[in-house]
Amino acid sequence: MRILHTMIRVGDLNRSIDFYTKVLGMQLLRTDENPEYGYSLAFVGYGREQHDAVIELTYNWGVDHYDHGNAFGHIALGVDDVAMTCTSIKKAGGKVTREAGPVKGGTTIIAFIEDPDGYKIELIQNNQANNALG
Repeated sequence: MRILHTMIRVGDLNRSIDFYTKVLGMQLLRTDENPEYGYSLAFVGYGREQHDAVIELTYNWGVDHYDHGNAFGHIALGVDDVAMTCTSIKKAGGKVTREAGPVKGGTTIIAFIEDPDGYKIELIQNNQANNALG
């Protein structure tokens, strides 16, 4: 078994595709439209779906925002340099909500950013990712 994808609902599909591809450097892997049921999908990721887990962005036509509730935590991404990645994300118009620094109670370097719909994304220093407590 393996993780195939994580689905998140978004309020503006093009805005989300732009964020995940232009700000985070993912590739748009494929899109799909379902007029009968009124939704569109976009799959983004750093590798091919056949081998890597990806993110499914789901836009339900006419819905521009969602209540995230309190159960979902975050998506985690490994990066080579958390501080430099935060700088790049801010320059590209992204929102950093927690600057690079050690995780509470540990030494792993992390940061948090937000996508356009408010989903939290944790950045973890690659050389420490297997030891992260975030």
